[in-house]
Amino acid sequence: MDEDTRYEAVRSRDARFDGAFFFAVDTTGIYCRPSCPAVTPKRANVRFFATAAAAQGSGFRACRRCRPDAAPGSADWNIRADVVGRAMRLIGDGVVDREGVTGLAGRLGYSARQVQRQLTGELGAGPVALARAQRAHTARVLLQTTDLPITEIAFAAGFASVRQFNDTVRTVYASTPSRLRAATARSVRRAATPAAGVPLRLAHRGPYRADAVFDLLQAEAVPGVEDVEGVPGRRVYRRTLRLPHGTGIAAVHERPGTTGTGTGTGTATRPGGWLDARLSLTDPRDLTTAVQRLRRLFDLDADPYAVDERLGADARLAPLVAARPGLRSPGAADPEELAVRTVAGPAESERLVRRYGKALDAPCGSLTHLFPEPAVLAEAEPHGTLGALTAALADGALRLDPGADRDEARRALLALPGLDARTAAVVRTRALGDPDVAPPGADVPDSWRPWRSYAVLHLRTAGEWE
Repeated sequence: MDEDTRYEAVRSRDARFDGAFFFAVDTTGIYCRPSCPAVTPKRANVRFFATAAAAQGSGFRACRRCRPDAAPGSADWNIRADVVGRAMRLIGDGVVDREGVTGLAGRLGYSARQVQRQLTGELGAGPVALARAQRAHTARVLLQTTDLPITEIAFAAGFASVRQFNDTVRTVYASTPSRLRAATARSVRRAATPAAGVPLRLAHRGPYRADAVFDLLQAEAVPGVEDVEGVPGRRVYRRTLRLPHGTGIAAVHERPGTTGTGTGTGTATRPGGWLDARLSLTDPRDLTTAVQRLRRLFDLDADPYAVDERLGADARLAPLVAARPGLRSPGAADPEELAVRTVAGPAESERLVRRYGKALDAPCGSLTHLFPEPAVLAEAEPHGTLGALTAALADGALRLDPGADRDEARRALLALPGLDARTAAVVRTRALGDPDVAPPGADVPDSWRPWRSYAVLHLRTAGEWE
């Protein structure tokens, strides 16, 4: 998009581009998302930025009306396999907060200077600034949705000190943490603690076919690790999470739609909005990482407009896209777990949880265990394809983290004894969130690129493909 096209999106308040870019107004010192309801500024006063961090770095503060920092993430980071895309996925997972820029660069196979140069050159902000913007957003969410002590929020959001936290909030929001909290009615906030659960709204752009996602998660649920309760349209998906600093339990609510246009249930599509969620954590520092993993699991940063426009132009797919607008391609909350479950199958996965899963200190209903780590499985059951997979995951020969090189991961998977191309394709689609994977040997036209994963899901959901 050129700048004139971006301005037209701003003038029409087009929510399709929320998160894809941001605009700032020189005369007010504020930056916004394209759909901001405020009066459209004059073109001469508008500047455009690829990221919220770049706008903040240029001295602009976040709009209090449209909350641009809460926009869904750019779909580019799901699609792109280059170093910038991989870096953005890792930053979202909290790697810079945990390992610094050096750790980020090491995971990418570049020097810290090279990573800094590439991110700054393309996005207008380096890894530290991008991580800082993410911390500021996490802090605002906690300030405005919970009654957690401000000092606790500072460290939960990833700040190294309370002073750094205060300075960042003043810079980004032109307010102190106390005033930012006071601006939200107490009735809106919840008396929350990390253990009792932090309430969240996980934003998405465009229509969201929730029923298909919850159907899949319900069918795949491994007892002890996951469960789905309720009736279609109002289900709750819950699962345990292994996180960098501790453990967690996530609960995500299916929202019944109001503008469904498809066949079947016809009411599970929403034109934009969010999924309500609650995260219970043993360590609040894991909040940002847990949120990002849920976003990948539910494919919340996808661009359904781009997907449906491309696939809807195909004669075979057009009726399927019309019936299920906003169909998503679910990912994984834990990529290594997903790979093991894909190879092991449902019954064997349940057995592995019962025998080797780590019991939660405080079980929550039917959620009693974490899925066993690859290193535990590699030592306990080292034979066969599953043993080869867990050994490769444990020793780093196979990487499935958000910054993994997808082509390298595929080669490593196919090198494992007994693991076929079809299984590798499933792992690449789900564990690595690749939106452009076709089953091996299938007749999939190039015109479906870069959304072949979604095309295949449409066909399978409609019962036209195994």
